[in-house]
Amino acid sequence: MAMTTSLADLAIILVEPSQMQAHLVSRMLEHQGVKKVTVVDTASAALASLKVESANVIVISSLYLPDLAGTELVAAMRAEADFETVPFILVSSETRPQVLEPVRQSGACSIVAKPFDEQQLSRALYAAADYLNPPEDLDVAEIENLRVLVVDDSLASRRHLRRLLSELGIERITEAVNGKEAVTLLEQAMVDLVITDYNMPEMDGRELTEYIRTQSWQAEVPVLMVTSEQNMGRLAAVERAGVSAICDKPFEAGSIRRLISEALTR
Repeated sequence: MAMTTSLADLAIILVEPSQMQAHLVSRMLEHQGVKKVTVVDTASAALASLKVESANVIVISSLYLPDLAGTELVAAMRAEADFETVPFILVSSETRPQVLEPVRQSGACSIVAKPFDEQQLSRALYAAADYLNPPEDLDVAEIENLRVLVVDDSLASRRHLRRLLSELGIERITEAVNGKEAVTLLEQAMVDLVITDYNMPEMDGRELTEYIRTQSWQAEVPVLMVTSEQNMGRLAAVERAGVSAICDKPFEAGSIRRLISEALTR
């Protein structure tokens, strides 16, 4: 897919309380060709800046801020209709899953681990810019008729996936909060694609995939697993269950688009 938003077109809001770190990241962004960078040191200032910027905005934020955590900033953005689709990149040295999970579930484009180099930041920028690009490789008529089942116990994650699918032109979206609810829905109506989380109550993503492949009348439906799970043994079990593809949280918009393209050509 051709990229229609270049890095030079981006307006970056950099949320960083450390002047030294802000200078370092600003210099990296300049080297990448970004021309407009607004540096703020609090979450409230970032939200105020978002009200000024309107096009091609990306927020890059540190985790620990004076007023709110980066996790709370992305949650505040997702709660505002005007900001809920703005791409968000978290920059942090934090590695604890329980701290990073809210960011993953809220639909961050990337989590860039400190210390990082310019190449890692560039990858995150292109992934974020991909969210701003209208898809060019999907047949509009076919996309409009695509029926997608989204299965995730996180409301924030379901909302993020629904936004992304809607931007692709997909409107026939059904949601389930766990695998057990998804099974009931799959018994009642045909779908063209299942996008599911792994860790869920009642019935997890692996169990749902196994059910689809062995018991459902829709055994051939493509299943995309979107998960923050890092345990290789569990992920291997998911692959054995018959999942079509696995995407990490946070995931890149291109990953979802590629799987949908594949689903349409089957």
